[in-house]
Amino acid sequence: MDFDALVIGGGAAGLSCALVLGSALSKPYCANKKVGVIAHQRASHLSSALLNNALGIPAGTPGKEILDSGMQQLKTLYPEVETIEKEKVLKIAFLEGGFEVVTNKNSYTSEVVVIATGYAKPFAIKGLEDFLIPHSKSKATKERIQLTNSDHLVSPGLYVAGTLANHRSQYAIACGSGAAVATDILTLWNNGEHTKVHDKLK
Repeated sequence: MDFDALVIGGGAAGLSCALVLGSALSKPYCANKKVGVIAHQRASHLSSALLNNALGIPAGTPGKEILDSGMQQLKTLYPEVETIEKEKVLKIAFLEGGFEVVTNKNSYTSEVVVIATGYAKPFAIKGLEDFLIPHSKSKATKERIQLTNSDHLVSPGLYVAGTLANHRSQYAIACGSGAAVATDILTLWNNGEHTKVHDKLK
């Protein structure tokens, strides 16, 4: 496999997931694990947001600034995470023990895939049609969608994060959802022992 975990989506949920995974790559249970993020899917709703009610973020911060600084944070702190930009995912195929992710330019294989692309229609990724249902936490008139899941797990090895996991469109919720998925993957890699990653002051 090209990756042990591949995150699709460079918005709040996808970047949060990638950051937490990246922060754990030095742990023994992540030895030789390869993580990637495909960051160019479609425009994140965060790009047009103005953040006033997000804990720890100065009021008036544009969402576009968060997207740019978050990507820079990932590249600077965790360069081991492969960042794939300017590629759009077209299809996901189920393989024995993993998945094939086909973009407009390349094809990648991964044991674990995280879909974090947002809940707007149309959903452009082929191969997941059987999991698409109307979003139950948004106005019906907006025709939002979600992937069926149980605590972010769509199918063995396939996770969904953010609004597409049936969360409301709130920055803090999307970040938390992505981080939650990352800790589930780390727990999987740690032989089922519940796992999280914290940095502490010396």
